[in-house]
Amino acid sequence: MSTRGKVILVIAGVIVMAGFVRLSVSKRGGAAVDVRMDKVRRRDLVSIVTASGKIEPKKSVDILSDIMGRIVNLPVKEGDMVTQRQLLVAIDPTSYQAGVERAQAGVASAQANVAQAKANQDQATRAYNRARDVRAQNAQLISAENLEQLETQKEVADANVDAAQRQVDQAQANLRDANDQLSKTTIVAPISGQVTRLSVEQGEVAVPGTFSRATGLLMTVSDMSIIEAWVDVDETDVVRVHLGDSVDVTIDALPDTSFAGRVTKIGNSSENAASASTSGLTTSTQAVDFEVRVQLDHPPRNLRPDLSATAHIITDTRHQVLAVPIIALTVREPDTAAAAKTGPRFEVAKDTSQAHRAKEIEGVFTVDTTTNVAHFTPIKVGVAGEEYFEVLNGLKGGEVIVSGTYQAIKDLKDGAKVKGQRPRGEATPAQAATKSASR
Repeated sequence: MSTRGKVILVIAGVIVMAGFVRLSVSKRGGAAVDVRMDKVRRRDLVSIVTASGKIEPKKSVDILSDIMGRIVNLPVKEGDMVTQRQLLVAIDPTSYQAGVERAQAGVASAQANVAQAKANQDQATRAYNRARDVRAQNAQLISAENLEQLETQKEVADANVDAAQRQVDQAQANLRDANDQLSKTTIVAPISGQVTRLSVEQGEVAVPGTFSRATGLLMTVSDMSIIEAWVDVDETDVVRVHLGDSVDVTIDALPDTSFAGRVTKIGNSSENAASASTSGLTTSTQAVDFEVRVQLDHPPRNLRPDLSATAHIITDTRHQVLAVPIIALTVREPDTAAAAKTGPRFEVAKDTSQAHRAKEIEGVFTVDTTTNVAHFTPIKVGVAGEEYFEVLNGLKGGEVIVSGTYQAIKDLKDGAKVKGQRPRGEATPAQAATKSASR
């Protein structure tokens, strides 16, 4: 073979090899991504906020002592039912009775001083009046200086009477305080209810709870007729909770039963702020939770404070709205989604706010059922149910979308081919072609 023929043969071989390489690359680049598919349809959605906490009575009173003394009588036990004004604690009254007796003696002494001051006042007044009358008859008998001295003594006597009367008032105030201290040796129930916590025993010394509430706590009396669940709701969810929202409460101690209730109170400040104001410490690493109180409609009688509870708060409902699976929603950079936003195939949600332009764009991948090509379609979502998002804008209903897997959706590109199980009732391109030919 000539040299020219050999060169032509080599060139032809190179061209054939390049063709095979291009075909192989083309086949690999056009390989369909295995995904799950679903059809956009209307559904009923229920938005729920789940939070955990504990069972508490709506009304409870911590019993603390205002005075210090040894407990000489403790007629109740934890769990006992008590009525309003019933005796709960009796503190040794000996020293306080002595205080009352001292105060009574002080009052008597002050009153005696008043009587003495009044006698001196009468004497000074009579002396001054006699001297004034004598001088009025004959100025030579009493000098003006002597008359002035008697007048001064009368004024001093008047002032002494007033001072003695003020001492009586002070002594009576001391007596009232001593009687008040003595009355505090007997502590009675402020409300009717159950003794849900008892922190002391007879014979212990009760101390005032002014500086340490935990140290001074004697017991807690709770009205168990109205029961609430106090739960901590995250800051991202509390804005969705409203007064009167329906709640389904489950209690760990009663696993087979749930209880209906309604939201009766939403905290205005976070639990972290409350604890920081109490302890004087702050931290920026803790989650921010708000206390939400849920009143149970028909609580059982065997509930106890501090039982663990979980509240499922129904914040919103939607009936027969367009919905897409939560897993189908993904985000793309604005530049990546630009072609999908301007394409003629889909109507997209328009949001011109600065925050939206700065963030990634939310959307789903819709599938062209004739070509099996996925296109990123921006959408705007509303209420989130347990498995689906409400679609506010961007889809009309009936579209086939990619609904899984998570990794496949994360890596999927706009315009990529996809394959996988289609929604029920959705024909493949081959089935559609066969059906069209049969017609």
